[in-house]
Amino acid sequence: MKHIEIFLVDDHQLVRDGIKALLAGIDDIQIIGEANNGNELLESIKLKHPDIILMDISLPDISGIDLTRMLSKSHPEIRVLILSMYTNEDFVFNAMKAGARGYLPKNTSRQELLDAMYAIHDGQEFLSESISKIILKSYLRQVTQPDAGTEDSPQSLTKREQEILKLFAEGYNNKEISTQLAINIRTVESHKTHIVKKLGLKSTVEMVKFAIKNKFVEL
Repeated sequence: MKHIEIFLVDDHQLVRDGIKALLAGIDDIQIIGEANNGNELLESIKLKHPDIILMDISLPDISGIDLTRMLSKSHPEIRVLILSMYTNEDFVFNAMKAGARGYLPKNTSRQELLDAMYAIHDGQEFLSESISKIILKSYLRQVTQPDAGTEDSPQSLTKREQEILKLFAEGYNNKEISTQLAINIRTVESHKTHIVKKLGLKSTVEMVKFAIKNKFVEL
């Protein structure tokens, strides 16, 4: 059984207590520490080495995005999952660019929080369905612009890879895609890895952008 160690960073004790209550009783998840500001986190991880930091963006000293950027350089093995009330495109893009492995709104469900942590622990990125839609709408304005960063064409993807790219861009997670296509979840993950490599993409955001630009999704 996998064992995931979590560190909570939020300046509201009530929020931290709520997350601890949500995760209580889950055998493979352990909360090993918490902090209410950035400096407290930076001091704590000198002694504690969590697998995932569940991070708020709005903190009293250092922003969660700046902390994510710092941690991605100093502790690249620690994965940051943003949990924030701020869900506009600038916050999402800046957080992912800083090195966050996932982004969830604070009104997320318990199951989605668990799905995100398991996915990130397995080396994947995770965006909630609502965050994916924000990205879709943002890039809708840019679909006619050339994308210098993507050299390969949609034709380089197999039919199955195109199906998975479309579903992923529409906000489905690995488990939901697995169910809809009646294939193993590991097969979904393998296809996503091939998609990223074939298209020369670097992140979940770039995958969604590519899907919109090449009209895999309709809004």
